[in-house]
Amino acid sequence: MAGGLDTLGFRNEEANLLAVVILSRGNCGLSTCTTHYLVAMATADLQFIITEVILWPFSNYFPESFLNITPVCSVIIALLHAARDCSVWFTVTFSFDRFVAICCQKLKTKYCTEKTVTMVLVTTCSLLCLKNIPFYFIYEPREGMNNLWRGCYEKPSYFAEPGWVVFGWFDTVFTPLLPFTLILLLNFLTVRYILVASRVRKRLRSQSKGECRTDPELESRRKSVILLFTISGNFILLWLVYIINFFYYNITGIVPGDYNDSEYILEQVGWMLMNLCCCTNTFIYGVIQSKFREQLKSAVKYPVAAIIQLITKKNCHQKGEHPNIFSPRL
Repeated sequence: MAGGLDTLGFRNEEANLLAVVILSRGNCGLSTCTTHYLVAMATADLQFIITEVILWPFSNYFPESFLNITPVCSVIIALLHAARDCSVWFTVTFSFDRFVAICCQKLKTKYCTEKTVTMVLVTTCSLLCLKNIPFYFIYEPREGMNNLWRGCYEKPSYFAEPGWVVFGWFDTVFTPLLPFTLILLLNFLTVRYILVASRVRKRLRSQSKGECRTDPELESRRKSVILLFTISGNFILLWLVYIINFFYYNITGIVPGDYNDSEYILEQVGWMLMNLCCCTNTFIYGVIQSKFREQLKSAVKYPVAAIIQLITKKNCHQKGEHPNIFSPRL
């Protein structure tokens, strides 16, 4: 099972890295703002996979490794939470950017610019990193080995002291409850605007031309909305079990040690789907964006084509050096 998880982690890491490279080139037919947000989400997903699926399990499987030293694994956990928050909140900022681009034409010219996108992403990332610094201080070592404290285990005070309890609630409300609500609200407002605008536009076109033809504006808007709803819908569905588990845990007052089999399974399924949320955006890009698929095929074919070209050049060079062997006499 561990081997399978590690293999899946490395495969998703490679896929997200490839997505970052392809999207960064800007040849996928997307706007500059959309490209920046998608690159930021793919980078955050890559960071999450490295810390959650690779570094953290490695520190547990090899307790004598450098990664299992208490200060080091505490840093890994803090980075894990920061990467998770960035992945979630970049989805929120992307949803808001698409909402402005579609529904707020006057604000669009000022907000949907490369400078604004860069400022939003940098500010969001910086604030989220600061917000997750307390996670470094939550853990304590289990034992000392070779004059070093090893292992990261939650302090009992984390579940009892009011300050830590408030921080735990703040962390869960901040991610994912607030983003969950904001994405639902933004999608609802976007859908409502599109339906109203589409009816009006179709009515005007039918009155002016007497027939319904393909509308480039509606087609462009449709593609943008499909990408938005697929990414945000993926987030909502994959975080839903985690949110249900959170409310169940707090309403019933159950502590982690009191979980029975069904409650434990629900918790693990929630964590699994939450982690999966940071591994599926590359698949979404590939399914929806035809130009992304073209770039992906080119990236996959490039090493093979390069090897074939190298072999061909080598053979041609050899033919030039040995004409008596490889070519007939003139």
